[in-house]
Amino acid sequence: MKKILSIALIAVMLLSIAAFAQADTLTGVAKGFGGELTVTVTTDGDKITAVTVDSHNETPNIGTNAIDQIPGKIVEANSADVDVVANATVTSNAIIAAVKNAIDPANNPYEAPAPVEVKTQSAEAAEAYIGLGVASTGRKGPGSDDQGTQVWSFNQVIAAVVFDGEGRILLSNVDQLEIATPNYDGATMPHLSGFPGQGGYNLDSDHDAVVDGKTEDTEENFMAEVASWQTKRERGEGYVMGTGYWSQQMDKFQEVFAGKTVEEVKEWFAKYCSDNNGRPMQAGNEKDAAKYDALSDEEKAMLADVTSAATMSLNDGHGNIIAALEKAYENRVPLNVESAAAMGLGVVNTGRKGPGSDDQGTQVWSFNDVYVATLFDAEGKIVAMHGDQLEVATPNYDGSTMPHFSGFPGQGGYNLDSDHDAVVDGKTEDTEEAFMAEVASWQTKRERGEGYVMGTGYWAQQMDKFQETFVGMTAEEVEAWFAAYCADSNGRPLKDGSSNEGDAAKYAALSDEEKAMLADVTSAATMSLRDGHGDILAAIVKSAENKVDVELSIGK
Repeated sequence: MKKILSIALIAVMLLSIAAFAQADTLTGVAKGFGGELTVTVTTDGDKITAVTVDSHNETPNIGTNAIDQIPGKIVEANSADVDVVANATVTSNAIIAAVKNAIDPANNPYEAPAPVEVKTQSAEAAEAYIGLGVASTGRKGPGSDDQGTQVWSFNQVIAAVVFDGEGRILLSNVDQLEIATPNYDGATMPHLSGFPGQGGYNLDSDHDAVVDGKTEDTEENFMAEVASWQTKRERGEGYVMGTGYWSQQMDKFQEVFAGKTVEEVKEWFAKYCSDNNGRPMQAGNEKDAAKYDALSDEEKAMLADVTSAATMSLNDGHGNIIAALEKAYENRVPLNVESAAAMGLGVVNTGRKGPGSDDQGTQVWSFNDVYVATLFDAEGKIVAMHGDQLEVATPNYDGSTMPHFSGFPGQGGYNLDSDHDAVVDGKTEDTEEAFMAEVASWQTKRERGEGYVMGTGYWAQQMDKFQETFVGMTAEEVEAWFAAYCADSNGRPLKDGSSNEGDAAKYAALSDEEKAMLADVTSAATMSLRDGHGDILAAIVKSAENKVDVELSIGK
C-alpha cells in the first residue's frame, strides 16, 4: 500500500514539475502616452495566466484606468486582442502592444526612441536682458503610503532666461526642485519631514513602498535633509521618465521656445497642449481628440517631433514651467555684455535654526534656496550674473514679508504671528488649502523688494553689487576672493574696526589698494556670502559646474 502511495506521490510531483516547466515569464515594452510602458506576462503553455504593468508614466485617472482593466481583460480572453478602455485609448493600445511584444517579439518589435540630441543654443541680438523666475506650487500626492498616510510635495521651477529687446527668448536654462515627504518611495526624490518639533514623518528608507518607521525629529536631520536636496537636472539619470530623463525633456522644450516671446509660449501651450494635463498632445488620446484633430498636418508633424523627446506637462501638480518663464520675463534686467560662450544655473539649499523663538518659546526655523544664473566667456570667466534667493520660515517669525511654511497637512500647523508684533496669535490651519496657499505665496528676496530692508539698502541692491564685483573672474577666482576678503567669522566682506580679532588681523594684512576695493564693495554690500541665511558662494560655483555651451552675440 505504501509503495502504491509513493508511486502516486511521485507521479503528482512529476506532473507539477512538468506544468512548472511549461510556465514562462516574459517582459514586453511599448510606447504609452507618457513614454515607455513595460509589462510582465506569465504564460502556462498557450495560456496567459497573468499580465502586470511594471512601469509607466501614464496620466492618473485617465491612463491608469486602462492599467487597472486591460491586463484582466487579456487574461480572461487569453488574447491581447481586446477592446480598449474608453478615454484611455493610447494607454490601452500600449499595454496590448507590450503584451504582444513580450509573447512574440519577432513579429511585434519595439524600437526605443533615439537619444535626444542636445543642440547648442545660439542667438544674436542688438540688445538683451536676463531674467530669473521662480514659480512654487504645492502638490497632494502621489498617493499615500502603506499605512494610509498622505504623500505631499512642493515644487519650485527655476527659469534663467536671456531675452532680446522685443522679449523673444534667446537662451534659457530651466531646472526644478521637487521636495516630497519621506514616505514617497522614489529612490532619488529629495525629502523634507517638516520642521523639528513636528514629530518627523513616515519614512520608506529602502524605497520598497513599505514604511520602515519615522524620520528623526531633530535639528540634525532637518539640516541634513535640506542640504541634500537636488534639482531634477542634478538627479540626472536617477530620475527616469517615460521618454528619457527630465533634463532631456526640458532641453527639448527650451529648443521649441527659442525665438518666442513669453506670450507666444503661452499661446503655444494653449493651442498644442492638453487641456486635461498640460502635456503636448499626441494622436489617439480621446480626451484631446477634438482639439488635436483641428490641427493641420504640419502642426501635427511639429507635435510629433516635440513628443518624440518631450511628453511631460508644462503646468500641472509637478510644477508650473510656464509661470516660471513668465516670471523670468517680469524680473528681467539689462544685460551689458557683447558675447557669451556658456550659461550656468546653480541652486543651493541650506537649513537654519532661528532667528530665535516666539513668545511661547517655540523655535523659528527656515530653509534658504539660492539661485544664480551666470554667463561665461570661452575661458570660463563670468561676463554676467543674476542671483536671487528664497527664504521660507515658520509662521511664528514676525517679519512682515517673510514667506511662510507650516509643515505638511497632518502635522498640526505651526504657531502663527499673523500681525507681526512678536506675539503668537494662534496656529495656522492644518488643511490642504492652507498648505497650497502658503507655497503659492512664496516670494524671492528680489520679489520682496523694498519690503525686505537690510542694514545697507535692500537685498537686491546688495546682490547687484556682488554681481558687479565678480564679473571678469572665474568661479575659482570668486572662491579665492571670498577666502581673501571675507570674514572667517561670518562670511561678510571685511571692514575696518571689526571686534573679532581674527577678522581684524586679516583686514590689517591687506594692502591699501585692497582696502579701498573693499570699501567700495561694502558701501553697497555688507551681507554674508555664506551663512545660515544662504550660501551664495556655493550657488556661484554650482552655476559654473552646471554650465552648458551657448553662442550668444549682442550688439554686433
